[in-house]
Order: sequence, then C-alpha cells, then structure tokens
Amino acid sequence: MDFSLFDRRRYPVISAKAGYAEWAHNYEDTVAVGLDRPLLDSLKCIKWSEVRLAVDLACGTGRTGTWLRDHGVTTIHGVDLTPQMLEQAAAKQVYERLHTGDVANTPLSSSTYDLCMLVLADEHLAQLGPVYREASRLLIPGGNFVLIGYHPFFLMQGLPTHYHRTSDQEAVTIQSYVHLFSDHFNAAQNAGLNVVEFRECVIDEEWLTTKPKWRDFLNWPVSFALVWTKPF
Repeated sequence: MDFSLFDRRRYPVISAKAGYAEWAHNYEDTVAVGLDRPLLDSLKCIKWSEVRLAVDLACGTGRTGTWLRDHGVTTIHGVDLTPQMLEQAAAKQVYERLHTGDVANTPLSSSTYDLCMLVLADEHLAQLGPVYREASRLLIPGGNFVLIGYHPFFLMQGLPTHYHRTSDQEAVTIQSYVHLFSDHFNAAQNAGLNVVEFRECVIDEEWLTTKPKWRDFLNWPVSFALVWTKPF
C-alpha cells in the first residue's frame, strides 16, 4: 500500500535515491538509533562471530556494517542505491567491497553469503517479493536473512520516514510503502525462506533517552526484526 493513503503531515515527497542523497551528510546525526540497535542487540539465533561473509543491502552510511564488524563479522560487502551514502560507508573502512545498485537486483554472486542484512529500507520498496528473492539467491543453504524495518503501525499512523533540509529546515518525506507482516511472510515463503525469529521494538523510557522528542509515541511499536533462513 502506498503511504499516501495514510499521510497526515503532507510533506513534499521525493524518491529514495534523491532523498538519501540529500540526507547523507547528516543522516547519522539525525536517525533514531533506537530504530535498529535494540533489535540487533536482541537477536538470539545468529552467532555473529561465526559469519564468514555478509552482505549489507541498502548499507547506507555503514551503520549496520559498523555494528557487524564490532560484533565479530570480519568480511562484509555493501550495496546501496545512493552514491552519496556509499561515500560515507567507504570512509568507515568496514566493507571489503561496495557496489552502487538496486538491492533487489545486485551484481553479486549466487549462493555466496552466510548472512544478508536489510535494515531500515523495506518501506521504500514498492514490492517485497524481489528483495526476498534476491536475498534467497545470495544466501548459501543455511544462511540467514535479517530484515529490520520501520513498523507498519507507525506508517499507518501517518508518520513517514522524513528528514529536514539544512538550507531551510523544510521537512521532506522519502517515498514509502506500507507492508503488512503477512506481506513479508508471503514474500519470504515464495522465495523459499523460513522464519526463525521475530521481534518488535516498543518505545519505552530507555528508548526515549536517545530521542526525547518522541515522547508522544511512548508505548508505540516503532520497528521490527525478522530473521529468515534458507533451508539446506
């Protein structure tokens, strides 16, 4: 479903490529760390230090790659649509290789990766099927696909992924889509992936210490993590 069905704020809307190109320079200063870090820290089914090779789809500025390296993943490849975000990622020196391209149609080799990540990007994909099929193609049998996303509840309350332009502080929405959890399940099932872990992050007092302006959303589910495995 297109986010416009739920949009209450009516900010100007631009494409993901254009939006993240403009946001890249201060993305890490403004994105809420509570969206993904608590979920990454909570996952139990993956032994990060045993991952031989990982691919970070929609790697952005390299936040996820840095987390992976800090948790024992030593070889990481990254893919992102936006060159400006990849410049930030390259500066962190945590990726062995970086590629500019579509996360649902990468130039990477099939059956190569132990781990595939997609963090805070699925809401910008009009359809989930292609990225799930791509993750399945990239993974070795027994490999895991970790998807962390902005909670559909938040989007359906009319609160989009957005940023403020530095020139005039105008708020801009990055084009988004609402995917229900059943959409994820069906896309994964069609791609031959099985769910092994599912978690949701709810805004609590600890969460608000990093983003106090979000207090109006106390007790709302803000993000989620799904972990899938490719059967042997």
